[in-house]
This record gives sequence, C-alpha cells and structure tokens, in this order.
Amino acid sequence: MKIQAAVVSEEAGAIQHKEAELDEPKTGEVRVKIAAAGICHTDLGVQQQEIPTPLPIALGHEGAGVVEKVGDGVQDVAPGDHVVITFSHCGTCRNCREGHPGACENFNALNFGGTMNDGTRRLHSGDSEVSSLFGQGSLATYAVTPVNNVVKVSRDVDIRLLGPLACGVQTGAGTVLSRLNVGVGDTIVIFGCGGVGMSAVMAAHLAGALQVIAVDVNEERLEMAKELGATHTINGKNEDVVEKVKEWTNGGADYALESTGVAALAKQAMDVLRYKGESAVVGAGADTEFHVHQNFIVPNATMSGVVEGDVVPKLFIPMLVEYYKQGKFPFDKLITMYPFEELEQALEDMKAGKTIKPVITFE
Repeated sequence: MKIQAAVVSEEAGAIQHKEAELDEPKTGEVRVKIAAAGICHTDLGVQQQEIPTPLPIALGHEGAGVVEKVGDGVQDVAPGDHVVITFSHCGTCRNCREGHPGACENFNALNFGGTMNDGTRRLHSGDSEVSSLFGQGSLATYAVTPVNNVVKVSRDVDIRLLGPLACGVQTGAGTVLSRLNVGVGDTIVIFGCGGVGMSAVMAAHLAGALQVIAVDVNEERLEMAKELGATHTINGKNEDVVEKVKEWTNGGADYALESTGVAALAKQAMDVLRYKGESAVVGAGADTEFHVHQNFIVPNATMSGVVEGDVVPKLFIPMLVEYYKQGKFPFDKLITMYPFEELEQALEDMKAGKTIKPVITFE
C-alpha cells in the first residue's frame, strides 16, 4: 500500500515527506495506522548520522495508533486495538528472557540496522528499499512492525498523546522507578529538563522522593519542573551545581540521572552523590566521552548506562497510562501537537527549546 513517510536520504540531509510503498506484515508482524508519533533527539541523531544507520531511512520511533492488520502467529493484539510502538528487541536472548529487553543482545542491529527482525525491509520508494528506524519508522501514515514492539493500551485515553511513552518518557520514568528504584525519603538530582528529564522528575515525585532537584539552563523549563514535582531547581549557568546539591542534601544525593549526553554533566552526576550513591546516564550524543581523573571517583558510588529505562514495555507503559488517568503522571503537559505538514516547524521549535516533546499527528 502507498503511504507518506518522513525520510532522510543522506547524512545531514533534509527530512522529506516521501511517498513509499509499504509491504504487508509477515509472520509475527502487525500493520498500524499511525495516529501520532513523538520526535526525540534520536531522530535528529540519525538525521545527522551521529547514530549510524543505513540510508535512506524512515524516521520515527515513538509511534501510537490502531492495529489494522496482523501477520501469521500474532496473538498479543488484534485489529482495532490501540497500541504504542516501542523499541525492537529479539525476545529470545538471555537478557530479553530475564526481563531486560532494553539490554537485548541484538538491540543495535534491530533498532539501528534498518530492517525487521528477519533482516528484510518493508518499505520501498521507486526501485530503492527504505530502512525503518527502531523497526517501525512511525513518522508515517502507516507502519509495519514486529509484534514484540507493540504495547496494547487503554482505548479511553487520546491515542495521539501516547507515542512519547514508547521511548523518552519510558526512559526517564523507568530509570527512576525500575533501575534506580528511587523511593520514599530518597534524594535525586536530574540533569536536563527535556522530555526524559521531566519524566524522571514526575516519576521521582510519584515515588515519594524527599528531594527532587532539577538542573537545566532554561528558566522556563525549571519552572515547569517545579510544577511537575521538583522540590529544588538549579540553573547550571548561574550556580555551582555540586555545591548547592551538597548543601541541600547534607553531603550528597542518593541518586542522579543525566539525560543530556554532555560529558561534563555526566561527571557532575557523580560529583553530586553521597558515598555509595548511584548515577544513571541515559543521554546519548556526540559528547559522551569523558576521562576519569583522581577527583572523579566517589567512594563505592556507581555509574550505570541505562537504555529505555530498563523496563518491560508491555508492563510499564500501561502502568504509566493508568497513573496518567489517575492524575499522578501528567506527561501530557510536555506535549505540543503538530500536523504532519508542519514537521519542519516542529523540529525548529524543538531545537529552539520552544517545545519539550513535539508530537506529529496524522488524523
């Protein structure tokens, strides 16, 4: 069938609206009519090829919509189901079977290799094959994706809101609730108030953390962080982050989360910890390398790299939807919706800091 998709054909090239031919779903796959898809910095990283992928590639890895057709062997969902499309994972490696699909041994190949799980592609434009990001390429009117990627969600929530739960929101909230296990009375410092960082703020507040300290250089975002549950905020341009945190926490925080991919902040995320504290680095970017030096080591503290919040999406995403329905996780406050025709404007607004989480709608 013919669809419209957002495609990048060359390194740092324009994101173009292209007509493409979408194949039928094969065994273990589903076709989803996309209602909306979030945009996050991973899409831009692929456009710039800071994250290498085959080109041309259809962008989009935070899709949400309605199942239209299922391939052979699919039992988890049926036509008419509302679903969120999250990251690809094989489901058969040791880490997947132990409940850690974000640590899938085939993660990079399945999400950035441009193909479905069987190594083939479902998109074509003219005589050329088109790759799909995260096995979905959901910045498009329709997408075919492995059933492992889809998460059935409640029909009584606007499906257009739910795409960001697939990656950015899941990453921030999951890291706090699942990987770090922040709890009542704990202290946490969150570096970066984008979609991931704000989701971490909401999750820490939900978990009952005593102090939720948000760090950014944008005052408007810091104000929003307060609305979403931050107890303290620091503008990193104007204040010494480490000094303020240690003052407020009486020596150091229990946890820190770094969401920007900036090496200097990854170091600060260790420097703000108490002895035996733990930091999680979830941001990815060109500036992620840093060197350990004598003053960097915090006694018995831990730094972990966390992908997709280290959660099981089919369990975690429906839980976040329920918290949202109860008014306890208002992630919709992060979202600005744009029709597909205004994709370029959405990207400009995101780069300029005018929106935290742009969502492209298709209906």
